[in-house]
Amino acid sequence: MAEEVKTPTPPPPEGENKPTADKAVPAAPSSAAAPTTPAPKPEAPAKPAAPAAAPPKPAATPAKPATPAAAPAKPAAPAKPAGPVPTPWSSPMADKYKRQYGSGLEAQTYLGQNYFTVDRSLIPDFLKLLRDEEQFDYCVDLTAAHYPKREKQFDVFWILYSHPRNERIRVKTQIADGESLPSSFSIWPTTDWLEREVFDMFGIKFTGHPDLKRILLPDGWKGHPLRKDYDILLQDKEWVHINLGIESGQ
Repeated sequence: MAEEVKTPTPPPPEGENKPTADKAVPAAPSSAAAPTTPAPKPEAPAKPAAPAAAPPKPAATPAKPATPAAAPAKPAAPAKPAGPVPTPWSSPMADKYKRQYGSGLEAQTYLGQNYFTVDRSLIPDFLKLLRDEEQFDYCVDLTAAHYPKREKQFDVFWILYSHPRNERIRVKTQIADGESLPSSFSIWPTTDWLEREVFDMFGIKFTGHPDLKRILLPDGWKGHPLRKDYDILLQDKEWVHINLGIESGQ
């Protein structure tokens, strides 16, 4: 059988694009194809139903105030002193007696009130010096205070005034329960009833007093009402019951 002779394809003329493998040649439409049926028109979308009435909004809740930041811790308050805290008192008179008596005398001041704290052994000589050399010619008051937990339970005070100097000072000493003090009656006669009152209320005795007896309470009264360990209701009930024949005067 004779071989088939392939005729070579002539090259395209210059200027004519060569067909590329990646470009597809569209097929010619067939004249015998059936006519295309037009697509039906889409129906108009149904209108959405009216939304139901929105529920009423709840009343706005007021915003909570912001929690304040914790305040910084305050420093601990200093402990309160057990009593008045005096400061040293300096004056020509105070300095003179501090040199003269040394440790037996302290000169102090508190809230503008100047006073000497003296040893019990200096009474009444120191009081005489204040009257004769410093012109404290008037004893305004004589009183006491009771501190039952101390060894020397009583403070005794003389409040003095100088008319020539127009100055006021105080003298204080301490004594134990059962101890006595020399009377100041011979220095200032005004201390007569003042010492009787201190004896009546505190039980402190003044040796050399011309008539040391109770001045406010009856002679048969037991105890001394201005002592801090004194039960005044019990003593009142006892005295009233014995002397007046009733249960109590309260």
